[in-house]
Amino acid sequence: MIATEKERISPAPSVPERPRPDELRARLAALHSEIAAAAQQVEAERRVPSRSIDALRDAGYFDIVRPAAFGGYEYDFSTLVDVNIDLAAQCASTAWVAGLLSAHQWLVASFPAEAQHDVWSGSPDALVCGSYAPACEARAAPGGFVLSGRWSFASGCDCAQWSLCAAMLPAGGDRPHPTPAFLLVPATDYTIDDTWHVVGLAGTGSKTLVLNGVFVPAHRVLTFADSTSGRTPGAKAYAHHPGFSIPMLCNIPSCLASTAVGAARGALHDYLERTARRVTRGAVAGAHNRMAEFPTVQLRVAEASACIDAARQVLLSDLLAREGTVRDGKAVDIDERIISRRGQAFAVSLAIRATEALNASTGGQGLDLSHPVQRAWRDANAVGRHISMNWDAVGTMYGQLALGLEPKGQY
Repeated sequence: MIATEKERISPAPSVPERPRPDELRARLAALHSEIAAAAQQVEAERRVPSRSIDALRDAGYFDIVRPAAFGGYEYDFSTLVDVNIDLAAQCASTAWVAGLLSAHQWLVASFPAEAQHDVWSGSPDALVCGSYAPACEARAAPGGFVLSGRWSFASGCDCAQWSLCAAMLPAGGDRPHPTPAFLLVPATDYTIDDTWHVVGLAGTGSKTLVLNGVFVPAHRVLTFADSTSGRTPGAKAYAHHPGFSIPMLCNIPSCLASTAVGAARGALHDYLERTARRVTRGAVAGAHNRMAEFPTVQLRVAEASACIDAARQVLLSDLLAREGTVRDGKAVDIDERIISRRGQAFAVSLAIRATEALNASTGGQGLDLSHPVQRAWRDANAVGRHISMNWDAVGTMYGQLALGLEPKGQY
């Protein structure tokens, strides 16, 4: 793909402030204790507080995959997913929101250059939430489209200045059929309906956006076909960095999956801390026995630890493989795209298995809503409810591919 002069965005000549990955990790580690301490409050308030978003912004979290032309670090997605696992170990809701807001910096970079300038030129720190299901239809209008309707599950919308609103574009012009697409809308053009009252990932504030006759210019539109293939306007504009040509569903769901993996890692840490010093009190099990000495408890720790390590390895190895493909000048094919989807959903299923193993042996104390292991268990299961993470839906898609059938699903 060769960009025209209008499509091209010149890369920054240098990024002197770009931290090394280990420096970035150290910056973020300095925030972990504060974020972990606020996890219960985040859940109770059903949103990530502005102070956490500000602290993550100051640490460079939202610059990780942003293009250098707009002040970002231009790291690959494997870097973002790796640090998001660490963040989710402190608070899954915070990591879900922060991970998506950071990942959307990369997705906005897939749009035409004019749209990127709309978002970042006037406000370099602008953050973007999103609602991915094209449940509403856009109406064609001169120079663009008009949107009306409700867009659900817009995680982190309270912290965002823009949103990606998915919709069906009507047939017309070079579109013989209705076409799903993302449309970029500023927060000034929608209201937020507080519909988020849930048992898992409660702190993500995944509320509903309400639009009424909002005009979206054509340059703020990105079709699903372009984003899922990696053949986007942004891939042309940033030809110097092949990472921008990776198909969307190889990257974005990996960031979502990292939340479950990190939640499980945090649960294991909390479980070990509490169980190592816990002595039983119940007469049935025998009082005054150290739980750490129970073989069943030891096995649960081993199972959870193995699942977490395997889940992280699957996520990162798939991301690194896709990054290697584009660095070699090749396009990511359908087989690789579906392998990425398989790895994302399987990593979540492993994280759920890990939290199940731990939560089931926390006893009566684990029923308390302040107990971090049960919160991680609820959060990991919530990630698994996402259509992109559902093992039944995604696993069968890979099975269809392997058996020579046409895959049915999102890839």
